[in-house]
Amino acid sequence: MARPFRFGVSLIDPAPAEEWRAKCRRAEGLGYDVILVPDHLDMPAPFPALVAAAAVTERPRLGTFVLNAGFWNPALLAREVATTAALTDGRLELGLGTGYVQAEHDTAGLPFGSPRERVDHLRRTVEELERLLDDRVPLMIGGNGERMLRLTAEYADIAAFTGAHLVPGNTEGKLVPLGNEDFEARLVRYRTLAAGREEPAELNLLIQMVVVTDDRAAAVAPLVERVRDATVEEALDLPILLVGTLEQITTQVLAQREKYGFTYLTVLEPYMEAFAPVVAELSGK
Repeated sequence: MARPFRFGVSLIDPAPAEEWRAKCRRAEGLGYDVILVPDHLDMPAPFPALVAAAAVTERPRLGTFVLNAGFWNPALLAREVATTAALTDGRLELGLGTGYVQAEHDTAGLPFGSPRERVDHLRRTVEELERLLDDRVPLMIGGNGERMLRLTAEYADIAAFTGAHLVPGNTEGKLVPLGNEDFEARLVRYRTLAAGREEPAELNLLIQMVVVTDDRAAAVAPLVERVRDATVEEALDLPILLVGTLEQITTQVLAQREKYGFTYLTVLEPYMEAFAPVVAELSGK
């Protein structure tokens, strides 16, 4: 039997205190199950933002989506996690990734490292958090590569998939969608690696676009123009794009749970309102 749905919203825009509180309350009022904050230099600092969200909400879980492990010393991160978990009354869920925006490391004066070095650091971080934290918070890990999938299968309570990959050589973090064949191959590989788990992980998918419209082709045309050799038909088939009428989007979400097993969907802040009717229809089902 499939897990019931959970829906998260990643709040990416910095805001003054009252505006931040208002949008956290709005997310709760719309029925979102998780309020999430990313870890980029031009976005809110994750841990204080989540503590502020906890102060004005009661029901939603609160998560990092996802921390850039390269920004963090594991021992100092353990202190932040323990304090934030306490100040949010145990509602914290910790999302971790390697980080993928070299320009941010350059700005911060931090080494970026090779892909292998970044995964090695993430593994050390996860292992140190396991050792240092008295109470383990639910752990989300996201990534596409072989070693990331192995790490996710080994440690994560929540396995996160973006359905996108970094443009080779790009230092600004530009992502393009994975084709469906590659996307499905990553999922199959993860399932193989996680086959021996005692308890299956929850599967999370980051939705990149939500557009409620009667003209699906027109809505994705600007995106297709930016991706080499892409077609409108291929774009409309991507799991990370939810485009169509509310009925079509709801049907797609249900179909993707049946096909892929995604029961925890995250939308970005600009789509919080557009996706809310789907949350109302499917939350907990």
